[in-house]
Amino acid sequence: MALFEKTDTPDWLYNLLEEKVQQYNQPNFIPNDPISIPHQFTKKQDIEIMGFWAAVLAWGQRKTIINKCNELIRLMDGAPYDFIRNHQPTDLKPFLHFKHRTFNATDTLYFIHFFQQFYAKHDSLEEAFVGETPVSVQKKEPIRHAAFQTEQALVRFHEVFFGLEDAPARTRKHVATPARKSSCKRLNMFLRWMVRNDTNGVDFGIWNQLSPAALVCPCDVHVDRVARKLGLLHRTNTDWQAALELTENLRSFDPQDPAKYDFALFGLGVEGEM
Repeated sequence: MALFEKTDTPDWLYNLLEEKVQQYNQPNFIPNDPISIPHQFTKKQDIEIMGFWAAVLAWGQRKTIINKCNELIRLMDGAPYDFIRNHQPTDLKPFLHFKHRTFNATDTLYFIHFFQQFYAKHDSLEEAFVGETPVSVQKKEPIRHAAFQTEQALVRFHEVFFGLEDAPARTRKHVATPARKSSCKRLNMFLRWMVRNDTNGVDFGIWNQLSPAALVCPCDVHVDRVARKLGLLHRTNTDWQAALELTENLRSFDPQDPAKYDFALFGLGVEGEM
């Protein structure tokens, strides 16, 4: 794993990334991005529910992703949390026709069922990510990454999310976990939305039990491509170790907030600047 050190970080690269963070971490970034979906709401639980759903469905064209999420909002009468808590079985019939790529009605109905069961006992979805280290996480060597906290949280969430007796096996492909060596790009993006807290108004910063310093940079196709061109990522496979490698390199620029550079790498890629 090739890591940058503070002493040999190229000034031009640091300056480029900082410039692009400032350019893209702005409210005008919101309307054309899936983060616009949770930004339709002010209630914490609505933000969590639709933020999570928007992140999970975030593959393909951004316009299509946003349209499908808005369809979900309409099916929930514009009030996701209220619908989750108070819907009747007959209210679920319209969801039998919901589909986005390989995400189908079975997955949709399980998401609703999980949210209903979870919010009946908990105030915030954050509680599904944080808590005691799950049994499946074994500390076999000294922790090298501040991101280990996030790794624990993602493994825990996967276990909680699929902890209901009727969890369909097919839905597991839509919710990643480091335990399967996935880069967890969508969940890392969701955590960035919920945890990062600055004054720019893009990320929400409504969760406080995970530190921004522990976030892992989402490795989507644009970030992956630009990071490799800039020498920030060398691992062949885009898996969990690649996400950690990239994040460690970004931490050399800002150890307290490495995930902010997601804005720069994504922006450079999606806008065709590199």
